[in-house]
Amino acid sequence: MSQLRILCLGAGDGWHSDQLSSASAEAGCSMDFASYESLQTVMIKGEPSHSCEAGNLSDFDVLLTRTMPAGSLEQITFRLAVLHAVVHEQVIPVINPPTALEIAIDKFATLQRVSALGFPTPDTAVVQSRRDALDAFQALGSDCVVKPIFGGEGRGVMRIQSPELAWTTFSTLENLGAVCYVQKFVPPGGSDTRLLVIGDTVRGIQRTNDTEFRTNVSSGGRCQSVDLNQKQVQMAQTICKDLGLRFASVDLLHFDGGDAKVIEVNAIPGWRGAQAVSPDCIALQIVKELQAQAANTAMKARR
Repeated sequence: MSQLRILCLGAGDGWHSDQLSSASAEAGCSMDFASYESLQTVMIKGEPSHSCEAGNLSDFDVLLTRTMPAGSLEQITFRLAVLHAVVHEQVIPVINPPTALEIAIDKFATLQRVSALGFPTPDTAVVQSRRDALDAFQALGSDCVVKPIFGGEGRGVMRIQSPELAWTTFSTLENLGAVCYVQKFVPPGGSDTRLLVIGDTVRGIQRTNDTEFRTNVSSGGRCQSVDLNQKQVQMAQTICKDLGLRFASVDLLHFDGGDAKVIEVNAIPGWRGAQAVSPDCIALQIVKELQAQAANTAMKARR
């Protein structure tokens, strides 16, 4: 049996890529890394050929999508279009596929989908002007979290409790042409649960921060492994299945007197904090899921 070839887009250098490389070697696979900027398509007589700095995409057995860097609207659209073409033409399986990435990267689109599934979410207003944002701030109790509609790891997230700061923040966002994503603050803050989904497996990670409401490891959050109940597992599986995600995280906020609220779904989750409190190798589980998806695709092709 030939060695499984994995292509990882966007991981770059660092801890996560080192983990994936080691896990691939342990699983008897090879993993190549390439940048989204190197994606290109050449069409000769109507036949497309998709490639990157690591080679032709058809030479690989499965593709893992990681963080896509910033770019112009044209650049981002083209990168996603290449991934869509790879999926449509059934070149190789893509984990996670572009349709899922497009939804999960958009906090508004994600919130809509999660809410439509019947899961609780924080009260939220998404508006495009300072005036509407100030109205939303007051309607939501004048204690809100403002987030960029695109982004992760807690970057650009602010808690606003004063009208003066709200006016300044929303004025700046309006001048930048940004959408104002205004979410009611769910007390007490500084604690949430991350449901890390790899294939059909869900693990729980409690994240806490004693100094501020954000729990991201990059913001000083601490992690510990927690047992999940069946309801939480089914929630994570249902959301990920609906969005088309095989490797993701679903983040829950807990509060007194009600069910946990879903605040975010991450299609390109980091797992450094989770690995620190997990006895097994998370990267190896990711590689095994890639192996399973490649095997499923190969089996379907033989039918």
